[in-house]
Amino acid sequence: MLFRPADLEGIAAGTVSLAFRRWDKPRVTVGSTQKTHVGIVEFTSCEPVDSISEEDARAAGFASPDEVEARMRKTGRVYRVGLRLAGPDPRVALRSQPPDDEVFARLGKWEWAVPYLTAIAERPGVRAPDLAQSFGRETAAFKRDVRKLKELGLTESLEVGYRLSPRGESVLRELASGS
Repeated sequence: MLFRPADLEGIAAGTVSLAFRRWDKPRVTVGSTQKTHVGIVEFTSCEPVDSISEEDARAAGFASPDEVEARMRKTGRVYRVGLRLAGPDPRVALRSQPPDDEVFARLGKWEWAVPYLTAIAERPGVRAPDLAQSFGRETAAFKRDVRKLKELGLTESLEVGYRLSPRGESVLRELASGS
């Protein structure tokens, strides 16, 4: 599920506990989670609704039901999704840990990994489409691969582009030294 930055900040602060979406069918499962830059967001409920109350609109970070409606697509059923911050993003802690054998084993399976890490190190903050183009890749496929590096705690997303984490820098140093 995509969240506006203000919604994520509200979830983290405890002021946003609902989201509304128009879907053909539910796109989240109750109890599932999503990693975000503010931490792990858990989906606590997902049910279709016929109308949005004033109280629910405020719980979703809006002033009124009309404001919620104005933000949504015009087709599909309205779903009310319960949200809560379930804990910190585990990738954040990984970023400062030294790389282990599993990291190097994973990187050895991905021929694109070291070139991507090198490009991100040399060009921090460069837009993903520009980095993708430099590798002759579609942006969506490139971003999917960078998310794999992020899962290992090697990269961090910036407002625009990426940078290496301390762990990612350590990996590149070890690879360059042949260790």
